[in-house]
Amino acid sequence: MSTTLIIQLLLMVAIFYFLLIRPNQQRAKKEKAFEAGVKIGDKIITKAGIHGKIAELGETTIVIETMAGKIKMERSAISMEMSAKLNEKK
Repeated sequence: MSTTLIIQLLLMVAIFYFLLIRPNQQRAKKEKAFEAGVKIGDKIITKAGIHGKIAELGETTIVIETMAGKIKMERSAISMEMSAKLNEKK
């Protein structure tokens, strides 16, 4: 009786790991690789919806150039990089 309980608990832990923890780890890894891969001149959209071009890169911050001027923000605020998508359409 106790072996079936242990097996059920281990199965629940395995399901929890593969459905919740592992996908979040993979998503975080992709986000970090994306943030590290941006370069000066890339056109981006921030999570707040601001469109701009990267003017300066710091260790944890970026400066983007928009039509309204320059804005300094964290690298984690970048939502997507548009330069590759814009070059694909041509």
